[in-house]
Amino acid sequence: MKKNFLEAVVFICGACVMMLELVGSRLFAPYLGTSLYVWTSLIGVILGCLSLGYWLGGRLSDKKPDPRYLSAIILMSGVATTVIALLGDAVLFAIQSVIADLRLGAVLATLFLFGLPSVLLGMVSPYAVRLKISEINQTGRTTGALYAFSTLGSIVGTFICGFFLLSAFSHRSILLMISACLVLLSPIAALGMPKNHKWVWALVFILICSMIKPFERAVMGSGFIETQTAYNRVWIFDAFSEEGKPLRLMQVNDEGSSAMFLGSDELALDYTKYFRLAGHFNPGIKNALMIGGAAFSYPKYFLKEFSSAYLDVVEIDAKLTALARQYFNLRADPRLAIFHEDARTFLNKSQNRYDAIYVDVFSSHTIPFQLATRESFGKMAGHLNENGVLIMNVISSINGDSGLLLRALIKTLESLSLQVYVFPVQYKDDASRVQNICLVALKSGKTPKFSSSDEALNEYLNHIWVEKIPKDTPILTDGFAPVDQYTAKMLAHRTGSKEGILQKKVQRLWQKMMRIQPQER
Repeated sequence: MKKNFLEAVVFICGACVMMLELVGSRLFAPYLGTSLYVWTSLIGVILGCLSLGYWLGGRLSDKKPDPRYLSAIILMSGVATTVIALLGDAVLFAIQSVIADLRLGAVLATLFLFGLPSVLLGMVSPYAVRLKISEINQTGRTTGALYAFSTLGSIVGTFICGFFLLSAFSHRSILLMISACLVLLSPIAALGMPKNHKWVWALVFILICSMIKPFERAVMGSGFIETQTAYNRVWIFDAFSEEGKPLRLMQVNDEGSSAMFLGSDELALDYTKYFRLAGHFNPGIKNALMIGGAAFSYPKYFLKEFSSAYLDVVEIDAKLTALARQYFNLRADPRLAIFHEDARTFLNKSQNRYDAIYVDVFSSHTIPFQLATRESFGKMAGHLNENGVLIMNVISSINGDSGLLLRALIKTLESLSLQVYVFPVQYKDDASRVQNICLVALKSGKTPKFSSSDEALNEYLNHIWVEKIPKDTPILTDGFAPVDQYTAKMLAHRTGSKEGILQKKVQRLWQKMMRIQPQER
């Protein structure tokens, strides 16, 4: 085998390991979310499988120090990666359906899908060391050099996948590219690469990659739009509401994020209608901020309801805004300003003052922790005018372990001397049901009215929770905000739905996904 060739083999395999780990986060997103638990499972299980691979590779290489075995290991890892691309969604759907505990589900999903290729790729470096040592009797230097090349490959693979590939290609396309790379590397690992064949192998790789899109579309069929952004995996599809009205839905990772009626300007999701309470508690809103845009369902409604008001929207994902323009009738408006950055950095830098702040931002059924702390709420309160209203959508119950997040948010907001009121959306008399809950925090100390001449507003106001809510959680701070842990308890006990129309429709549509697969866009 040519000198330095094994370094190239371990470099490429090291890159593939990290690319698999990053792609795994996108594959998991619609089913298990992107929470700390998902990342912990991916990192922990893959590291464990790599360790097993190191051990197995070392033992096998001592018994069979033959390049053909290394070639077979790499070939099998490529085949196993193809299996992930073809069966990943089906496996994750099954795990999501039968396992309630997010931590267990994420661990099992990682083990089932990424366990075998991780073990096989882990075997490559110790096997390469053994083959190299048979040529040069410098064990320490050889081992260090090959593992350094493997780690360098992991670094390069991380940057290429994270900075470029994930926002340009679907997870399935990237998995098939990884597979093609490993399958082509397999015979090269056994035979080496003669100088006059290098361009032939490069052309074969390009040919295989050019066939990925047609192959993927043939496998997936049509019916959904699926796309990747720098932050999210997004599905867009049409359906019908329970009343038979045509809907267009956007799912961001595992969140049924936004919806609109195709034939009217009416708000499609029940919880977004409760945002109208801001106008009740602070009439005559002139300037407002919305944290979280997605498909811009409520911002479009706001501009029509408050015909002379201005709205700033902070949405971290610029591609979601582009999708909203393309599929959800978002139009340019001089009264609408859109900021593509993290909401916390926006709050830190902005000098604007608002009559109302709407918070509707989620990652895996929970608010990103940096937007749920006393410090971040303090920033929001500082941006509110004297009679300003902070209104937030929360997925939680009121009592029990599944209500820990809500109670922590209430306690945190009250620590800032804000008046806090709770409006359950779907089940106004049931404290144990997980549902959308509208939190209203008032900066003014005046006692508000809870009745309105507007019939719809009066119905929303009648949902106010009047019973005592336990104060049994710590205040959330930047230094201590166990938001993911509280969310995991909520998901384990979840019996309600995020929003009446969307959740039921999405569940039915997901049932059909085994027959109607997403269309890559």
